[in-house]
Amino acid sequence: MGFGRLQALIVKEFIQVLRDRITLAMLIFMPVAQLLIFGFAINTDVKHLETAVFDQSRTQESREMIQSFTASNYFDIKLYARNVTEVNNAVESGNVKVGLIFPPDYAKKLRSGNHSGVQVIIDATDNMSASSALAAAQTLGMIKSQEILADKFRRMGFEIPPQAVDMRIRLWYNPDFITSWYLVPGIMGLLLTITLITMMAMAIVRESEQGTLEQLLVTPMRTWELLLSKILPYIIVGYTQVIVSIVVGISVFKMPFLGSKILFFALTFFYVVANLSLGIMISTFAQNQMQALQLSIFIILPSVLLSGFVFPIEAMPWGFRYLGECIPITYYIRLSRQIILKGGGFGYVWKDTLALCIYIAVMFSSSIMMFKKRFVP
Repeated sequence: MGFGRLQALIVKEFIQVLRDRITLAMLIFMPVAQLLIFGFAINTDVKHLETAVFDQSRTQESREMIQSFTASNYFDIKLYARNVTEVNNAVESGNVKVGLIFPPDYAKKLRSGNHSGVQVIIDATDNMSASSALAAAQTLGMIKSQEILADKFRRMGFEIPPQAVDMRIRLWYNPDFITSWYLVPGIMGLLLTITLITMMAMAIVRESEQGTLEQLLVTPMRTWELLLSKILPYIIVGYTQVIVSIVVGISVFKMPFLGSKILFFALTFFYVVANLSLGIMISTFAQNQMQALQLSIFIILPSVLLSGFVFPIEAMPWGFRYLGECIPITYYIRLSRQIILKGGGFGYVWKDTLALCIYIAVMFSSSIMMFKKRFVP
């Protein structure tokens, strides 16, 4: 088959992609919509938790502690309760997430140098909110204890002892814990997985249903040439989505891009081809477009849960970690975060790149064999 014939097939496929209104909508609007939704809605550092307070002490000390809670921005006082039952009912009904109960002798014990407790009730049905509330409450309690201890030493005329261990913490790459910076590379990978696998699988199955695929197979064309003509237009689709995602991430979420853009876009090619190869494999099993869509969804869900997109891979059991290593998005998320957020070069991402290359070699060659087995007479 001549190059001119292959070029004509690529142009034909690309024109067909552009004529599909759904494809165009996914190409342009889906990256923007998904990035805005995930970027603004998902925040693992939960703040402004609605809180109920029952202050039985009603002293300067208790008011200062309440002020410390509200000043941290983790707690918003919604209810000043009149008794413990009212606090419990507010937490139980879901009206508040946190309840603070100060005992009557709170200030008296503090002034006498004794231990005094504050009961903190946390609704742990939402573990992210509960974790944020727990960490903030413990930190505030520790800070208040240090302030009281320092004040006691001053009143006794002693020099304030230095902190035994000075934890000089330095936060690199994302010091403000901006969740959107962490999520944007993952969202890019997820968008490519959703669009490329689904569109590639359904495109081949659609041509098979319409009978046009058989017309191409009777021409003097090798199988890999046919599949190459199908893949190339969707590579452009994938790069368009990546560019839109990067622009939105930088302009809307102020995400830094510390690494080489040339390196990032070059290595993105391997991830795009890996997804398209997987889409071809799905098309060899699907009998119709509905089955192709269902099989694509079956692949997409593990990509969300096992890739490290939201949940850290280190927190998963070993079996699921290995399962996550079988999904190409796992490598792309690591690769993109390393280049975009940390400014890493190829020396830091070559292992992930190699894994994607191996995945392409295995998946594309297997797809060709399965495609021949099903479609080539």
